[in-house]
Amino acid sequence: MHELSIVEALIEQVDQQVEQSGQTGRVVTLELVIGQLSGVSCDSIRFAFELLSRGTSLEGAQVHITEPKATCRCHACHAQVEIDQLVVQCPECESRQISIEGGRDLLLQSIELEDAV
Repeated sequence: MHELSIVEALIEQVDQQVEQSGQTGRVVTLELVIGQLSGVSCDSIRFAFELLSRGTSLEGAQVHITEPKATCRCHACHAQVEIDQLVVQCPECESRQISIEGGRDLLLQSIELEDAV
């Protein structure tokens, strides 16, 4: 499960970002963007986060995940269609002159800290 290594890197990245910002307070929310064609399981990310964040500054933080779909753009008929899985031809005209855009994202969108008292 490569999600474990992804979450390890995520925790490290969040710690670095918080330290560089000079802010204090516990991490309460993370917003992630994980595209539907990224090959990453959102459920596995949540499970791995719960497991690996124990004893860290992120323990107990909520993880909110947005899952953008990809778009198939056809260069023959100019259709632009949202897709849930990889395709090799245009869903509209069946041309193979297509490009797949988006849906492969794997981003840390934002970090929310509780207010320091």
